[in-house]
Amino acid sequence: MRRFQHEGLSFHYREAGEGTPFIFQHGLSGDISQPFGLFQPPRGFRMLAFDCRGHGKTCPLGDLSRISFTTFADDLRAFMDHADIDRAIVGGVSMGAAVALNFALRYPRRVRGLVLSRPAWLEAPNPWNVEHFSLVTRLIREHGPKEGMEQFKATEAYQQLAKSSPAVASSLAAQFDSPNSQQSAALVDRIIHDRPHPDRRAWGTIRVPTLVLANLQDPVHPFEYGQALAEAIPDAWFREIASKSVSPQRHAVETARSLKEFFDAYFSGGADEDSVLDEF
Repeated sequence: MRRFQHEGLSFHYREAGEGTPFIFQHGLSGDISQPFGLFQPPRGFRMLAFDCRGHGKTCPLGDLSRISFTTFADDLRAFMDHADIDRAIVGGVSMGAAVALNFALRYPRRVRGLVLSRPAWLEAPNPWNVEHFSLVTRLIREHGPKEGMEQFKATEAYQQLAKSSPAVASSLAAQFDSPNSQQSAALVDRIIHDRPHPDRRAWGTIRVPTLVLANLQDPVHPFEYGQALAEAIPDAWFREIASKSVSPQRHAVETARSLKEFFDAYFSGGADEDSVLDEF
């Protein structure tokens, strides 16, 4: 089990392949199995991911008041230092996308490329997520995970969601299954109220190749959020992928295909990095 130490925490991480580094971070309540389940690095690429604070096998939680996108991005910088990586393609899924966006805006000299898969935040929290995740965390705090889940599944909101977006319904229900549900609820509550950057005009300062992935039938990750980011980031690629509610298999295949096409276009075949960045 690979680990690195930072601010008194022991971060669990994984890597595969050799070559151009690509750091791909997981979503809220996920772990490194998510990015590695979506993509395996092609020849010439080194993919890395670590469990964020309060996630997976990273421990302990540390100061709860430190849970934020800014802190997670600083953890990413510490991870790059540990791995002796000066610059990398950085990206993530959902929460991981928000962390990558925060990092790209605050540490632009350390970013070679940017991947934002299914973004769930813009310059402000997603109101739908605040409403629904707050309901989940309140039920956990007031009733515990078992009774809280029963009450949640009895709500009209859950029952409608189970029909329209079953993958989203399952994701919300999974919050009750956390081994330390009270701690996880507190973490989730902080993250859903956070934002990667308060001013969307800053997105226009990004000057590296960028890929944005979005899907329909997913209120946690609105399709229009992906569109907004792709329109604001200069020359960003935008690709629609299948929702997990339609087909988890298609979702994974289309994510991997989009990543490979993006890498082939900008980072493969011995392309000179300076010439690529000169385009942006």
